[in-house]
Amino acid sequence: MSVTVRGISEDMDRQISQAVCDEDTMSTSVGMSDLSDEILLCILRHVPVCDLVMNVANVCHKLHTLCHDKTLLSNVSLSEEYLADDLLVRPILKQLANHVQSLSLNGCYWLSGSTVELLSRCRGVTHLDVTGCRLSSLRLSRLLSSLSLLRSLAFDVTTGFNSALLSSEAVDSLSRLSELRQTLLTPSYGVVPCCAQLRKLMLQFDIPDVTREGIGVCCQLMVGQSSVPHYQQLEEFTARLAPGEVNQTLLLLYLAVFSVHVPKRLRVFLVSIPGPNPAHWPAAPSLAQSLGQRGDLEALQLPRSWLDSLSLKRALQGNSPKHLSFSRCPALWPQVFQSLLEGGIKDATQLISLNLSGINQVLYSECRSVEDQLVPGTMSRLALGCSNIKHLNLMHTHYHHEKSPGLDGETHLCASLAKFKRLRSLTLPACALSDGLNTHQILTNNTSPSALFLGLKKAPRLGIQNYKPDSESSLSRDSTSGLTQLLAGCPLLETLEIIGPGFVSVLPRLEPCSRASVEPRGMCAWARGVGDAHLAALEALPRLRRLTLAGLPGVLRGTGLVQLTRQCQDLQVLSLANMGSLKTMNYNAALLDTLKQCTQLQELRLEQPYLNANASFFEALSSCSRLQRLCLISRSGTFDPSATEDFMERCRHVIMCHMFMGGTLVACRTLQKALQDRFTHERSALSVVIYPLHHEDLPSVIRDIPLTLLDRITLFQSHVAQPPHLSPL
Repeated sequence: MSVTVRGISEDMDRQISQAVCDEDTMSTSVGMSDLSDEILLCILRHVPVCDLVMNVANVCHKLHTLCHDKTLLSNVSLSEEYLADDLLVRPILKQLANHVQSLSLNGCYWLSGSTVELLSRCRGVTHLDVTGCRLSSLRLSRLLSSLSLLRSLAFDVTTGFNSALLSSEAVDSLSRLSELRQTLLTPSYGVVPCCAQLRKLMLQFDIPDVTREGIGVCCQLMVGQSSVPHYQQLEEFTARLAPGEVNQTLLLLYLAVFSVHVPKRLRVFLVSIPGPNPAHWPAAPSLAQSLGQRGDLEALQLPRSWLDSLSLKRALQGNSPKHLSFSRCPALWPQVFQSLLEGGIKDATQLISLNLSGINQVLYSECRSVEDQLVPGTMSRLALGCSNIKHLNLMHTHYHHEKSPGLDGETHLCASLAKFKRLRSLTLPACALSDGLNTHQILTNNTSPSALFLGLKKAPRLGIQNYKPDSESSLSRDSTSGLTQLLAGCPLLETLEIIGPGFVSVLPRLEPCSRASVEPRGMCAWARGVGDAHLAALEALPRLRRLTLAGLPGVLRGTGLVQLTRQCQDLQVLSLANMGSLKTMNYNAALLDTLKQCTQLQELRLEQPYLNANASFFEALSSCSRLQRLCLISRSGTFDPSATEDFMERCRHVIMCHMFMGGTLVACRTLQKALQDRFTHERSALSVVIYPLHHEDLPSVIRDIPLTLLDRITLFQSHVAQPPHLSPL
């Protein structure tokens, strides 16, 4: 790594010298070492801490002094330093011991427990994050005993955790904590009973209902602990749940004290429960009333069964929240817009993120009316009133364009959304991009052939259907005027998600919850009209960094992807799922061209039933030289073992290779072992999972994947319009 740093330094010297030298005499030159300390510190702030301490500091005496400046070493994160193994981290921690105040090892699952224990040398640390690290109860006790200045802690409560093993010094440190984040992998209160001064409590529940042995998990906690948690000083409470009844039961135990006393200073309450039927919480109305009385509410998210219209009105009245989420709450549809548009909140301009995912969802088995769809006029009023919204989520909603003028003459929802000038991230249902059904689609959907014709008609072949000369041309004539208006009005978009109404990931861990709230694929004719022309139009977003496209059957050849990535060259995260036909992968050629252009891509998730991960695929993928995480999901897919190994050899930054494909268990295990044996010694953070998608042991295999990586590969619910500390599943 030192050679790379010196090369960069020399190149900068050469460019600076060339830029400032006198054109006539060529006598004056300025090197990097001649820059002021302030400029150099700004440059060094972008260098990873491992390179900073171990390499850049050894270049010269001046850089050695600057690299140990307190402004660079007071806040340190090793979370994505995937090449930092135990041998490298130990001397780094030794050098950081007298400088660091905030230290994050979040997701450093590859570091040994003995290395994590060396954090006790950093006695000046006030904020520590060891989520995902190997930390037993005894090691945690020794660590806390040494960190007397600690005020913020984040860690995992794993199986076997026992708070009784904590020393008295550790308990004293916990009693002074003001912020705690626990990831619960087993039923437990963790260290919450020891934290009497908590102002901020963040919980993530990820407990399976059944163990690997098939035994049900029970939430019977130790007698005497049920009333111990202290919430007197609590200002923020957030909880994120994975699917399962155990997680919901445990959450209600944590919230039991709220039924008796709502903390007086509470201003943030965020609870995310997947699935359509969250367990009822009787204390929700009293919580809502309490939040509305003080007028300092900042963020609110409650499950659908916890609030009614009256309680919501009381909670929002007189407040100026920054984050609101009403995901999957169709009963609150009228009250939400009444509060936001008719003075139900004190200052709507304070709102930054708004999650309306599924808020107007009506199942196809019921009668869908115009009132159940998004209305351009309503969204225009929302854009004018909530002018500072940066993150908006409209997934699992519907808009069917009927060319009826709205507020200020808009005839399309996208024209209304274009008024959100500050948008940075947006999630839309596919039908919101369509300008309406074209003639070809109307004839296809409405023509009812006679029984005689059906009897004589030749059965279609499996795979791609016969090509009709006018089919693609008719689709290409579909207008994208609405989408064009949206892109012109929101040029600052960095994250965009377009998800069809029938999409559901096949990953079994999340399948039960997602299928309960998703409509059948193809039922929305407007969504089927979104195709390559719409994808090509996205090239108008020069700042696009993260793109998700899922459940878009109207994509015929994928040519829009090629045009999109040709212009959006800074794309870092790409997620494609169920594009085009599910009986064949008809955009394979375009996908290869797309990958060759994604030179800045760091993360790729591809889910398609008939994906062929052959030599051509991995050769194109090798063009993504900065790729770090790869996830392939294909129930009938195939893979080439030798091509996979060659790809891993060429792309040295890949630390996550997860392939859930077809094939035999023997073939999958053979390739997995080969990759682990060949690359683990040089990539300590390497995570390789190759397994048949529908094998009965897959749930337990997925359970072994570190949570930091598991969140990367699951496309279940949008992460748009969520506060930074609560990204839902």
